[in-house]
Amino acid sequence: MRQRIALMSAALWWGSLTAIGFVVVPLLFMHLATPAMAGAMAARLFTAQSWLSVGCALLLLLALTKRPEGEDDLPAPPPAAVMPVMGGLLLALLIEYAVAPRIVARESLKLWHNLGTGMYLLQWLCAGLALWRLARTLPAR
Repeated sequence: MRQRIALMSAALWWGSLTAIGFVVVPLLFMHLATPAMAGAMAARLFTAQSWLSVGCALLLLLALTKRPEGEDDLPAPPPAAVMPVMGGLLLALLIEYAVAPRIVARESLKLWHNLGTGMYLLQWLCAGLALWRLARTLPAR
C-alpha cells in the first residue's frame, strides 16, 4: 500500500510540474492580453505548485520510511529515491521563499527569473528521478 501511495505521489508531483511549467504558463503568456497579467497568474500557479510539491514530497518521504510488519512480501522502496525527493523538496521551498519574492519585487528580474527557472527544472528532474526509481520496483504483471 505504501509503495502505491509513494508512486502516486511521485506521479502527481512530476505530472503537475510538467503541466504547469511546460504547458499552462507558456499558454498564459501566449493568450492573455498583457505579460503583466500572465505573470501575475503564473506567480499564483507557481505558488500553488510549490505547496503541491511540498505535500507530495512529504508524502513520499513518509511512504519511503521503514514499512510496518506484514508488508514484507512486497519489495522495499528504493532508498535511492529518497535523495531526489529531499532535493526536490528543498528546491520547492527555495523557489517559494527565496526566489519568488525577488521576482515579484522585480529585483534583478532577469537573474532571479533565470535562477528560478533553473531550480524549477532541477525540481522537475528530481521528481522524475524519484518516479523512475519507484516505478522500477513495481512487480511485473
